Amino acid sequence: MGTGVQEQRATLGQGEVLPLDSPSQAEGSYEGLRHTRSVLNSLFSGALAGALAKTAVAPLDRTKIIFQVSSARFSAKEAYRLIYRTYLKNGFLSLWRGNSATMVRVIPYAAIQFCSHEQYKGLLGGYYGFQGKVLPPVPRLLAGSMAGTTAAMVTYPLDMVRARMAVTPKEMYSNILHVFVRISREEGLKTLYRGFTPTMLGVIPYAGLSFFTYETLKKVHAERSGRPHPYSYERLAFGACAGLLGQSASYPLDVVRRRMQTAGVTGHTYGTILGTMKDIVSEEGVVRGLYKGLSMNWVKGPIAVGISFTTFDLTQILLRKLHQMGYTAR
Repeated sequence: MGTGVQEQRATLGQGEVLPLDSPSQAEGSYEGLRHTRSVLNSLFSGALAGALAKTAVAPLDRTKIIFQVSSARFSAKEAYRLIYRTYLKNGFLSLWRGNSATMVRVIPYAAIQFCSHEQYKGLLGGYYGFQGKVLPPVPRLLAGSMAGTTAAMVTYPLDMVRARMAVTPKEMYSNILHVFVRISREEGLKTLYRGFTPTMLGVIPYAGLSFFTYETLKKVHAERSGRPHPYSYERLAFGACAGLLGQSASYPLDVVRRRMQTAGVTGHTYGTILGTMKDIVSEEGVVRGLYKGLSMNWVKGPIAVGISFTTFDLTQILLRKLHQMGYTAR
């Protein structure tokens, strides 16, 4: 059975040759390959960035969640005591309890968020006529918000599972799959999306301001220093500023989200965002309730976001250099 090429050759007369792909076809194929490689690089870089950042601050993150979902008063001293008691009772690795669930959520979340941010930047850049350049302020903010909402929508049930594992003893949920099974059987599948609305409302300012601040600081740095690429410590500082602003702006909604996510195991019945806020304020006050643990977030947030943005940028640069070296070697 002959191939299409063999059949085409059979019909050629003497002196005729097979037609080659037109330059436009070859260029289109190359552009498609380059786009695919860019997406894969962004996904890998984002996954690595998220994993490193969250693992670095996991003990602080777990402690913050425990205070967020309880009525206990927060202070740096009490946070330290909680971490120390956990260490004495359950060992050093217990400080990372729930981190496996965090990784299952964070790796796809960060991969999708960073990758979609690159895609949204390209789309908005093309629409506003800034292709390949730094976007103007409004599209810059919009690209970050859209990236955050895209990632949160896809991975939300994993965030719910992670919150449950962080505030419950090991005997209650043995692993990630066990959390899914128990919640589905005892509370219904809808529970996996409890707290979804405050999450979406919170991620818009958080992701938007984080990406906006980081991109803006890099732009200002390039204009004033004359260097297109900041040093690693400068990237960390820019990311820290981005995390500080983003998390401070969205923190009350983060508290509401955690309360709604863990209502099934804390004995509360939180139904709506406003209702949850009202209950928190009436029981604990505005500052001590809605901003509980914010000071800890000012420590862990800048560290995590700084590591995340820096890791993503440096991994992207490394992958591009490796690709160029591969072509040079040929």
